[in-house]
Amino acid sequence: MLRVGSVVLGVSDVPRAAAFWTEALGYVPRDAVEDDWVVLVPADGPGVQLALGLSESPVQEHPRVHLDLYAGNAAEQAAEVERLVALGARHVDWDLYPDDPDFVVLADPDGNRFCVIDTAHP
Repeated sequence: MLRVGSVVLGVSDVPRAAAFWTEALGYVPRDAVEDDWVVLVPADGPGVQLALGLSESPVQEHPRVHLDLYAGNAAEQAAEVERLVALGARHVDWDLYPDDPDFVVLADPDGNRFCVIDTAHP
């Protein structure tokens, strides 16, 4: 049976992206950070790896694949969004928000979109 081992993001600056995502997720590099590739793993045990590969492809405004990061409630979501922005993420002017969203769309320093989800939202 197959399982997801890594999610791979294309980035324009691997060391910068590694610095952001290690702080954002509490991950650590599995091996040395290279200029064109790194695999990040959870610092506290098994889990999905995040691989960052050098890419010259442009960032998609409405990506077909993105990361959803889960927060336990609205207060935790707000705190995490603030923390991630302080680390270098930015708010995205998302034109597809529903009336009462349970998510906030951010972009990492390379422009890759991701969401912070309030999992307690009804």
